[in-house]
Amino acid sequence: MHTTHLVVETREIDPVEDLLAYADPARPLAWLRRGDGIVSVGEPLAAIRPPAGGAEPRSASLATFWRGMAGQAEIDDTVGLPGTGLVAFGAFAFDEESAADSVLIVPTQVLGRHGDRFWRTRIRIAVAPPTEEDLVTQPYGPHWAGTVGPGAQSPQGYQDSVRAALARIADGELSKVVLARDLTGSIPAGSDLRRLVRALSTGYPDTWAFSVDGLIGASPETLVTVQKGTVTARVLAGTIGRGADADADTAASAHLASSTKDLDEHQYAVQSVLASLRPHTRALAASEQPFLLKLPNLFHLATDVEGELDDGESALDLIRALHPTAAVAGTPTSAAIAAIRDLEPFDRGRYAGPVGWVDAAGNGEWAIALRCAQFTTADDDIRVTAYAGAGIVAGSDPESELLETRVKFRPLVDALA
Repeated sequence: MHTTHLVVETREIDPVEDLLAYADPARPLAWLRRGDGIVSVGEPLAAIRPPAGGAEPRSASLATFWRGMAGQAEIDDTVGLPGTGLVAFGAFAFDEESAADSVLIVPTQVLGRHGDRFWRTRIRIAVAPPTEEDLVTQPYGPHWAGTVGPGAQSPQGYQDSVRAALARIADGELSKVVLARDLTGSIPAGSDLRRLVRALSTGYPDTWAFSVDGLIGASPETLVTVQKGTVTARVLAGTIGRGADADADTAASAHLASSTKDLDEHQYAVQSVLASLRPHTRALAASEQPFLLKLPNLFHLATDVEGELDDGESALDLIRALHPTAAVAGTPTSAAIAAIRDLEPFDRGRYAGPVGWVDAAGNGEWAIALRCAQFTTADDDIRVTAYAGAGIVAGSDPESELLETRVKFRPLVDALA
C-alpha cells in the first residue's frame, strides 16, 4: 500500500454545542466520552482496507501504512490536545480469519472537543488546493425505532454452546472462553444513525460511544490509550446485573466482589494484558486489587494498568500485541479462538475487536467493541446485527451466562427502541 503526502491544519474554534450535528447522518464517524471527543465532517479522504489472508496480519499492514502516511504528512497543529492533528478512525475484525473488514478511515475534516476547548482539523492531499467552506450542521432526521430478535444463535443454542465449552474446560483444553450470541433485525432505510450514537453517548457517559464504518456502540472497556509515551489500559472481567433497589444493589456488588469464580476470571484477564504489554514498555504497573465499576445496568470488576512506552511504538503496535485479550477471547488465546470458531454459529465480525483512533505521533484511544451492533445498508432497509458475550470458566452455569448476555444487550436494545 503506497502512502500519500498530506497537509494537515488544526485550529482552535469557538465552542460547538453538539459535535454530532456536523456528522454524516447515514455514516457517522464519531468517538465520544463524557462530552469530549472527535467527529468526522464531510466525506472521508480515504478508507484503507487490507485484504484478509495476506502475508501479515491486517492490523500489522495498517500499522505499517499509517507509519508511512504520518511520517510524510505536513502537520500544523496549534492546539496540541488528544485528537488534534492528523487522525484516523479505525475498527478491526476480532479474528484474522473473519470476512469482516479491518479499516482505518482518514477524514477530510474533524471537529473536536476536550473540556472547554474546541478545534477544527482540515486534512487534504498536498496537490489539492486548500478550501475555506463554512461548517454547517445537518439537521437530525426523524426519530426511528428498530427491533432485534434471535439471530444465528438461539438462546437454547447458546446454552448448548456453553455446555460444550465447559466440557472442553473439564478436559483441560482451556481455562476460559468468551462465547457470544447475536441478535438481528432491521431499521428503516434512511434512518439518521446519529440518533443512536447520541442516545448511547448520553445514556452511558462513562463508556466510549463510537461509530466507525457502520459499527455503533458504547463500550465500557478500554483496550489501550497512548498519550505522550504513557500507555494505560482498563481490564474488565467479572460481571453482575444491578439490583432493583438499594439493598439488592449492595448485595449484588458484595457478591461480585467476593466471587471466587469472577475474581479468577478477572485475574486471567489482567495477567494476559500485563504479559502482552511488557515487551513494549519500560515500566508497567497494575492496581493490586480490582475495583467495582458501576454502570447504569451492571457492575464489572475492573483493574487499571499503566506503563511507559518504549520509543517508536504506536497505539497500533500495542493493539497488535494486546488483541485479543483474555477478557474477550479466553485463556490460552489460541485454544479460546479455536473454541469460538467451533462453538459460535456465525462470524462475529468486529464484535470484541479494537475500535478507536490514532494520531500521527502514535497516540490514540482504543476500546474493545462491546455493547455494539453492525449496521449494513441493504436494498430497502438497514440490517442490524448486535452481539453480546460472557466469559465461560469452570463452574459457569449456562442459564446464568445467557442471563448475562441479556443484561449486556440491554443498552443497545433500549437505544434502538
